[in-house]
Amino acid sequence: MQATPAMAISNLVKQSVVRNHKSYLRAINLANDYLRNPEDMKRLISDAQTKINDVASQSIEAVGEGLQVLMRMLTAYATGQYRAIPWRTLAVVTAAIVYFVMPLDFIPDLLPVLGLMDDVALIAWTISQVKVDIDRFLEWEARQQAQASDAVLPDAPRQHG
Repeated sequence: MQATPAMAISNLVKQSVVRNHKSYLRAINLANDYLRNPEDMKRLISDAQTKINDVASQSIEAVGEGLQVLMRMLTAYATGQYRAIPWRTLAVVTAAIVYFVMPLDFIPDLLPVLGLMDDVALIAWTISQVKVDIDRFLEWEARQQAQASDAVLPDAPRQHG
């Protein structure tokens, strides 16, 4: 099988070349700031959603659903709804989202398609590293949705006639 640019970039992430790059290290530092301020975290998630919408036609489909789950998990954390996330997971996920939003990183996003490959590879790596915590979050989310749908609406007021 012939190596593709995406495979090469994925290998760079696995070998920690991207994770040791100054852009990712900067993203880790910024992640700490975001984790201290829920309003900043909400803005980061909004920026990431905007970027997803802007690049939807490009090569992000491979991690699109996983990225959405990561953003929902961070949103639930930032709003205080879900706190069962280890600090390491929060830091890694937040750093990955920060990196995703940064236009100038290992491969600048200004390069069409190619510029997103490092972002996609890093998101995929992040998902693989925190899979257990993602699964726990999805179970919690499913319970929340089930409880919401099971909630009994109060009886409608009776009309006196």
